Amino acid sequence: MNDPPPADAACDSAPAERLESLFRDVHGELLGTLFYLVGNLEDARDALQETFLKCWRHQQQVPDVENLKAWVFRIALNTGRDVRKTAWNRRRKPLVSDPSQAPDDVVSVNHRLRTSDPPDAELIRNEELCRLRDAVLHLREEEQEVFLLRQNGGLSYPQIAAATSLPLGTVKTRMRAAIGQLRMAVGETS
Repeated sequence: MNDPPPADAACDSAPAERLESLFRDVHGELLGTLFYLVGNLEDARDALQETFLKCWRHQQQVPDVENLKAWVFRIALNTGRDVRKTAWNRRRKPLVSDPSQAPDDVVSVNHRLRTSDPPDAELIRNEELCRLRDAVLHLREEEQEVFLLRQNGGLSYPQIAAATSLPLGTVKTRMRAAIGQLRMAVGETS
């Protein structure tokens, strides 16, 4: 006799499929966020892999998670913090100083030149990107996380609040503070 598989078997694969699908969709966002959080691509990739493993080990929680993207980003943030704490005493590669040398999967905004741009446009853009990157790295940790979740992760303010276990007002305040500090550091050009 061939008994049909229990209904639970189909339900068991759903969390795994949801996780895999979400990781495919937000892979670049997570890697970019972790890159800024930990300071180099090698550690960011390690943190991304560790994030996936942690999520995979806890996939039984997925059906109870209201916002899966925020849940994954929370795990990524915690993993990134752990990596950053252990990496400070190791010799680390510096962030890429030339944005054109950064891997495509880390750069969230493509700053390619148009043929109509003046010859020094690339130099100016690279300088601006370096100043912005440096300014982001010098934000306070809690402001940097909110900024990166919003800009790199594409999370909404309520999703950031869920991912960081902070009140919505605190998230908005930290984002305003981050933007204010970045404007002062880089200089508002628009």
